[in-house]
Amino acid sequence: MRIQGLQKLTLLDYPGKMAATIFTAGCNFRCPFCHNASLVTHIREENDIPTEQVLDFLHKRKGILEGVCITGGEPLLQPDLEDFIKEIKEMGYQVKLDTNGSQTRKLISLVEKACVDHVAMDVKNTLNKYSMTIGLNENDYVGEILAAVSYLKSDVVSYEFRTTIVREFHKREDMEMIGRWLKGAKSYYIQGFIDSGDLIVPGLRPYNKEVMQQVLEVVRQYVPNARLRGVE
Repeated sequence: MRIQGLQKLTLLDYPGKMAATIFTAGCNFRCPFCHNASLVTHIREENDIPTEQVLDFLHKRKGILEGVCITGGEPLLQPDLEDFIKEIKEMGYQVKLDTNGSQTRKLISLVEKACVDHVAMDVKNTLNKYSMTIGLNENDYVGEILAAVSYLKSDVVSYEFRTTIVREFHKREDMEMIGRWLKGAKSYYIQGFIDSGDLIVPGLRPYNKEVMQQVLEVVRQYVPNARLRGVE
């Protein structure tokens, strides 16, 4: 496991649970607005946190923390992820996995083995704008993305979809198309873009609260329980 971050307590990352968040290094996407660029384009071996150190921390927090969020980067690229999660589950934790949806078979395998209790999948944009939005010249992941969305919508595991809205990448018509695509989804968050200072491409801009509320109303025509997140 390439672990390069550990947030020891979060009340936000795992809905309804006190949790810790583990950040894995490495991703197959290059989203310009990624707020964890250091985990994607500037991975340094000296920043690795030993797996045993993380597991030891979680062991000591049993009975205090309820859940563990595994994010990235893209966690499903980690070859030891299943074994790592099994050790966490044996401690009694609930596990939330963040994913970009590009590794559908691995996702399905973890769900079928009861390794994951909640999945949060990023839906980056409409399919025709996916390549641009994930920072790749050619998009070889459309089939995977479609399969992952379909799989989660089948309600085999607790899940949420989420889209981070960036002025340079998302327009009203894009969000309406995404709403049509995700119609029937149980949980969808439209997230405000925040410049973390650790972006792949600097200088990107958010929409204001008024515009985000308008976007939400457009999406709610198709996903009635869609909500805003991170909008002030």
